Amino acid sequence: MNNPRHLLSLATLAFLLLAPSARADDWPQWLGPQRDGVWRETGILEKFPEGGPKIRWRVPVGAGYSSPAVVGNRVYLTDRVAKPGAPKAPSPFARISTPGVERVLCLDAADGKTVWSQEYPCDYTMSYNAGPRAAPVIEGERVYTLGAEGDLQCRDAKSGKLIWQQHLGGENGAHTPMWGFAASPLIEGDKLITLGSGPEGVAVAFNKETGAPLWKALPAKEPGYCAPIVIEAGGKRQLIVFHPEGLNSLDPDTGK
Repeated sequence: MNNPRHLLSLATLAFLLLAPSARADDWPQWLGPQRDGVWRETGILEKFPEGGPKIRWRVPVGAGYSSPAVVGNRVYLTDRVAKPGAPKAPSPFARISTPGVERVLCLDAADGKTVWSQEYPCDYTMSYNAGPRAAPVIEGERVYTLGAEGDLQCRDAKSGKLIWQQHLGGENGAHTPMWGFAASPLIEGDKLITLGSGPEGVAVAFNKETGAPLWKALPAKEPGYCAPIVIEAGGKRQLIVFHPEGLNSLDPDTGK
């Protein structure tokens, strides 16, 4: 995997490390601490130096589309490595079975060295089958990931040891969407919420500690690819889910 397109340069994060003594805020999930794409640090550069930000390190990783998450001195990301000799799709849109493994990686933010790496078998069946789509989310001592074929996992952030897992596709009439599972998981109170695939509902909530299912909502043919968010509006805490059949506001506690 030495192809340049498979290199995680973290150039977009390099400005976090321009000053050796600077300590950047965590970016523990998709779109940042409050899931709104806003960086609330002070002293941020107004423009990059001539020639761009200094790249501190590069690390070869497998293919994928998910963004990394950064907590403390650790970088968490997911990727995929196809099995040697695995068949290649005749076009990006074709859906064939491609064997390989998905990986959850933890790197040292200072030098890019691998702290731990965990993998699990994952045959791909979706279009554009390069790798995972959803960004990890970290809370406390746990990291949560969602693979492109629906493998929802909770791991120990220090060691990568698997704590619990659920599979969102392939059971009870569920299936892998054409472009794979893509909704970056959301932590809300004691729940982990994401979009699955099944006749009972595409919005799904699990107990974040145990992985026990809590509720399902929004029966639909497809889950879509938009990550859920929670907002405060109208005096209520609302879970916003945008899927192919509509834009929805749910009670995050019950899914109603």
